[in-house]
Amino acid sequence: MKQLLTLAVVLAAGMGLSVEAGLLGPLGEMVGHMSATFCIFLVGSLLLSLALIFAPRRSLPQLFSQPRWMLNGGVLGPVYVVVITTATPLLGVGTTMVAILFGQVATGLLLDHFGAFGAARQKVDGYRLGALALIAGALALIH
Repeated sequence: MKQLLTLAVVLAAGMGLSVEAGLLGPLGEMVGHMSATFCIFLVGSLLLSLALIFAPRRSLPQLFSQPRWMLNGGVLGPVYVVVITTATPLLGVGTTMVAILFGQVATGLLLDHFGAFGAARQKVDGYRLGALALIAGALALIH
């Protein structure tokens, strides 16, 4: 049951990413892609700062004592947002999201296969490669 609930939340988050791309594309066209990206991270930072006040478990000092490579996600987030902000007006929301999905699944399969970053090892098999091929097919059809 917990896995189904988690899957539903992840699905909703994925839907939110498409809405975000749909909003950011036009905003980037009007105010500039970097300004739109800055806006999204400013609003997000303010909301997260508020949420941290009520978070049951927070330890910011421990955060900065972790290995530096773990903080690289902070670089990847803005890169992702700039890419969707610039790509969406050119490709459309659907194509942008399917292309991102393909990249996410391909990389996810590699990370799982090798157990990178502490992920549980899950070997890439024919089913997983088949799923990736279907996403590639969807990308070819939607583009």
